[in-house]
Amino acid sequence: MSDSTASAATPRSGRQLAIAGHGYEAVIASVGATLRSLTFEGRDLVVPFDADEVRPAYRGATLAPWPNRVVDGRYAFGGVERRLALSEPERSHALHGLVAWTEFADRVVADDRVVLAGVIEPQTGYPFRVEVEVEYRLDADGLRQTVTGRNLGTDAAPWGTGPHPYLVADPAERVDDWTLTLPASEVLTVTDDRLSPVAVEPVDAHPHWDFRDTRRLGDVFIDHAFTGLSRAGGIAEVRVQTASGAGVAIAFDEGCPWVQVHTADTPVEATHRIGLAVEPMTCPPDAFRSGVDLVVLQPGGAHAASWTISAL
Repeated sequence: MSDSTASAATPRSGRQLAIAGHGYEAVIASVGATLRSLTFEGRDLVVPFDADEVRPAYRGATLAPWPNRVVDGRYAFGGVERRLALSEPERSHALHGLVAWTEFADRVVADDRVVLAGVIEPQTGYPFRVEVEVEYRLDADGLRQTVTGRNLGTDAAPWGTGPHPYLVADPAERVDDWTLTLPASEVLTVTDDRLSPVAVEPVDAHPHWDFRDTRRLGDVFIDHAFTGLSRAGGIAEVRVQTASGAGVAIAFDEGCPWVQVHTADTPVEATHRIGLAVEPMTCPPDAFRSGVDLVVLQPGGAHAASWTISAL
């Protein structure tokens, strides 16, 4: 088969890498090192998409070297002003990093584990060379994803990461029907029009976003980052469940002091509120500008963060 024929036969989401174990099955797409599907005993735990579909709404994408938004795509680092391409043009922001459409190469492929790697090459707005390694591993606790950034260049580089899964408690229901447990005491408020960060405030002042005690989501709209996370043994866990208690959880350690939650409101009924995006993050939105919890990768240095999705 010629290279052109092989390329034409490759699905739009890239090469498909299937792993399985302990009742879980996952498919990783090579474009964006994306979690395309995840099931437990045949039940969807995330909103999937088709292999030959251009990934919608960043479903399952790996976000690096920043999660969420850089307002206006502008930031300063090392005393130099930078300007990123505006990948969210309707709001004039740089959204979700630089690797969402990168073709990742295989590093390890096993029955229950894959490791993929890609390189961010120096470019306008981000003149740093950083390798992004993404591991997906299945065990009895669920699917663990670890993202490691390695600075291959000669200058310090700003860094942040996170995932973008849309969790599903029951594919036959909508977000409104599920309960949410979110152990966060603070929320980052944003502007209504552009979702630009405003201030970190206690959820006591915004009771509609207070899910420290498990309760039904109903019609509440959420597209906010939360912090002030309560942890058990150093682990924070966000749970999405049906009325019967079945559902899915995502757990993460102190390496992710933030979590973005989005109710997936869309103007299209077929995709409206069909999953709850829950995105552990190493830093908040606009960290390239604010510097809050921003990781600085020194030349030759590395940083890793991880999270686990489990069936309930």
